[in-house]
Amino acid sequence: MKQVIIIRNDLKMGKGKLCAQVAHASLEAYKKAPFFNKVKWENTGVKKVVLKVNSEEELLELWEKLRKEGLNAVLIRDAGHTQLEPGTITALGVGPYEDERLDKITGHLKLL
Repeated sequence: MKQVIIIRNDLKMGKGKLCAQVAHASLEAYKKAPFFNKVKWENTGVKKVVLKVNSEEELLELWEKLRKEGLNAVLIRDAGHTQLEPGTITALGVGPYEDERLDKITGHLKLL
């Protein structure tokens, strides 16, 4: 079981902003995950993987693929109080789900 967070690398966010977006994606994905997945994940180390994409288009394509597979993926939009314009899509969160289900769609991505 793991959770996958995907960040837009093209935005060149500062470290603090990037960390905040990862946290938002992790929490929102957790809220939408199936109950039994949460329990199993919590009992097996709460593994998380942070990956990167190079564009909004690439992020949206992954979001669509995850949703078509029946996975509860969430897009994170920035409020625009600091570095980015309001509504900028910064990240995608999904899981926890079984590693194999997530790797089928995100396994080709590079670590952040």
